[in-house]
Amino acid sequence: MNTAAPMDKRGLQRGIAACYMRGGTSKGVFFLAEDLPADPALRDRLLLRVIGSPDAYGKQIDGMGAATSSTSKVVLIARSSRPDCDVDYLFGQVAIGEPVIDWSGNCGNLTAAVGPFAIQRGLLPVRGQGVQPVRIWQANIGKRIVCHVPVRGGLVLEDGDFELDGVTFPAAEIPIDFIDPAGGDDMALLPTGREVDELQVPGLGDVPATLITAGNPTVVIRAASLGLHGSEMPADFNRDAALLARCEAIRACGAVAMGLAASSEEATRLRPATPKLAFVSAPASYQSSAGKAVAAGDIDLMVRILSMGPMHHALTGTGAIALAVAAALPGTLVRQTIEAARSPTQPFAPEQLRIGHPSGVLTVGAQAQFDGQQWQVAKAVVSRSARRLMDGQVFVPASYWLAA
Repeated sequence: MNTAAPMDKRGLQRGIAACYMRGGTSKGVFFLAEDLPADPALRDRLLLRVIGSPDAYGKQIDGMGAATSSTSKVVLIARSSRPDCDVDYLFGQVAIGEPVIDWSGNCGNLTAAVGPFAIQRGLLPVRGQGVQPVRIWQANIGKRIVCHVPVRGGLVLEDGDFELDGVTFPAAEIPIDFIDPAGGDDMALLPTGREVDELQVPGLGDVPATLITAGNPTVVIRAASLGLHGSEMPADFNRDAALLARCEAIRACGAVAMGLAASSEEATRLRPATPKLAFVSAPASYQSSAGKAVAAGDIDLMVRILSMGPMHHALTGTGAIALAVAAALPGTLVRQTIEAARSPTQPFAPEQLRIGHPSGVLTVGAQAQFDGQQWQVAKAVVSRSARRLMDGQVFVPASYWLAA
C-alpha cells in the first residue's frame, strides 16, 4: 500500500511554451495568448514571475528579464478575428522593481518580431517567396500595423546584411508600416489641440512641450529645458538621480495634461511606460555608445528618449514614430528645432527624418496632410530587424497558476 503523502504542487514547476526574441533594439518573451490564463490578474502574476519582477535587487536574476526597460517585456499573440488583420498583438512593459505590467502602450521595436513569430507559429500561411506582409492589430492602442517579413522556402529569413544602430550583428531588414498612427482610443493627435503647451511643473516652472499621440503618447521638450546640450549619453545621464527625478516630474505632468492620468502621482505609480519623454536639440557631431562617429551633417535632429525612468540606450520604435509625425507638423518643437538648424535653401522632407540617438542614426518617415480642419497621418514607416534567440518553454513555480 502506498502511504506517501500527496505531492504538493506548490513545490513543482510548470512549463509554458514561449519564444525569446529580439525585435529592433529590444528583447522580450513571446507567447500565444491561448497558452496563458484568461484571467488578467492571474496572467499578470504569472508573467511577472516569468520576467523576474518585482526584484528589489534590480537585476531580475530569477527570471527572463535583463534588468533594463528594453529587455523587461512580454508579448501575447493570437489569431485575429478582424477581417483586415492576421494577428492580434498585446504588449506588456514589465516594471523591474514594482509588481506592475503596463499595458497602456505599444513597443515599436518588438513589433518587428511579431510578424516572424506569427509565421513561425503557423498563425498564417506563407505565400510564396520574397516578402510576406503580416497585418497586425495592435490591441494596446487600437491601431493597424503591417510588418513586411522576408521569407524563403516557406521559412522566415532572419539572417541578412541590414545594420541597425544599437544592434551588434546585421540581420534581414523588416520594413514596418504604422497605419494611421495618430491618436488612438479617444485620443487626438494633439490631445490639447496645440502644437506647443506650457507645462507647469512643480519645482521647475513652465516647460514648453509638444504633446503628441502617434505610435505611443509622447511628451517632447527641448534639451535646453533641462539645462542639457542634447548629446548626453545614458551612462552618465542615468547616474544623475536628481535629473531623472526632474524628467519624471515633466513626464507625469505631461500625462495629466494629455488626459492619461488624474494626477502626476498616478502617472508615476500606474502608468510608467507611457507617455514617453523625449528631449530634442539641433544636430551636432558626437560619438555613439559603440564608438562610431556621428556627423552633424548626417542627421536632422538629435534626440534622447527615456523609457521606464532611465534614458533608452537607442531610440524606442514608437518614439521614432511620434517624432517623425511631430516633424511633419508645422509649429511643433520638433519641427521648430529642425528648421532653426537649417538654411531657407535646405527644405526638410519629413518622409526621411534622420534622428541621431545614443547608439547612432535611425531614419523614419511620416506622411501628414492637413484636410482643412485637422492633420491626417496616412502612415509612418521605419525599418527594423528581428531574430529568434531561444524557443521552447519557460518555467515558473506551479503555485503561480493558482489564484492568490
